[in-house]
Amino acid sequence: MKNWFRNIGPGPLVAAAFIGPGTVTVCTLAGVNFGYALLWAMVLSIFATVVLQEMAARLGIVSQKGLSEVIREEIKNPIIKSFSVVLILSAVVVGNAAYEAGNISGGALGLETILGSLSVSIVGLELKILPLLIGLVAFVLLYLGNYKVIERALVAMVILMSLSFLITAIMTKPNLSAVFKNMVLPNFPEKSILTIVGIIGTTVVPYNLFLHASLSKTKWHSKSDITFARKDTIIAVVLGGIVSMCVIISASAIQTEDIANAADLAKGLEPLFGVNAKYFLSIGLFAAGITSSITAPLAAAYVATGCLGWKADLKSLPFRAVWMFIVLLGVVFSSIGFKSIEIIKFAQVANGLLLPIIAGFLLWVVNKSSVLGAYKNSKVQNLLGVIILFITIFLGMKGILSVFNVI
Repeated sequence: MKNWFRNIGPGPLVAAAFIGPGTVTVCTLAGVNFGYALLWAMVLSIFATVVLQEMAARLGIVSQKGLSEVIREEIKNPIIKSFSVVLILSAVVVGNAAYEAGNISGGALGLETILGSLSVSIVGLELKILPLLIGLVAFVLLYLGNYKVIERALVAMVILMSLSFLITAIMTKPNLSAVFKNMVLPNFPEKSILTIVGIIGTTVVPYNLFLHASLSKTKWHSKSDITFARKDTIIAVVLGGIVSMCVIISASAIQTEDIANAADLAKGLEPLFGVNAKYFLSIGLFAAGITSSITAPLAAAYVATGCLGWKADLKSLPFRAVWMFIVLLGVVFSSIGFKSIEIIKFAQVANGLLLPIIAGFLLWVVNKSSVLGAYKNSKVQNLLGVIILFITIFLGMKGILSVFNVI
């Protein structure tokens, strides 16, 4: 047990990355609009995430390289290589810059529900204070450049977030038989397809595959550590999925559709379940925001350095320059209340294209004996991977079409 605890690491960071304010908002809307009916979509998301993240972790440990480094080395055709690098850089780096504003704003929203709105006027421009504080916390943790410090801080925040959402769900006294039934029986209520796409799309995210491979090679250096990495991935992702399901369950208790985000959910729970429900949910939203505001810049820095052939060192200048750029943009946009809708739309389109491409490349590379040797995919892993690949293609198309209001 002691040995297992010592090997906890990248898994909770990946969970911290996919449970951000965006996920919390999507799960809130799923619960408010469809009750327990879409819990099965979260179960599917957890399964797909475990399969893909295990492959990414195994690749990182065996090759001792990040996923973007392997992409740059293994794709020999210069045109395809250039296209892949540009697509990955635009989707992950630019996309994470857009999402960082949402992460910081979401964390601040959680605090504002408890503390109220805090702002200061500078030369006629009103700046919100809480996003600045969250950005400062993210900056300090990343600037320290110590993997263990970042890991422990995020694990602590994930535990806080998990307990907050779990306690909130318990307070709503859910119907457990209905919960378990909807977890295993797929259900497609009217007008639910985009919400289903949203649930899976915010859980199975391409930048987590890059993040997991890079963190795994940082954490572990021996092939015998794959067992620890596998357990770490399964436990962390499953627990992360349970946290997301707790948000859906909590939102199901609200009998109104005047809910746009988790902060509204926190206020809506107060008259039904007391002021404590509001506090627990707000703390959970704050923790979700701050963890994602740390992992998004970290992932962008790993991707950029790997794609461009720079040294992927937490303390190197190029690495720091990338995450500083992401954090700075996020803080500026969230502090002035700027809604980066067009950038986020671009990020969604790029991610819709990127996820099946990265999932396909991951499947290809984890079957190469030259890269993984005896640790390449088994037939069962390939079968599961192919099924997930087809799902990601379908979701990618749906996501892109929804952005342009075609569906």
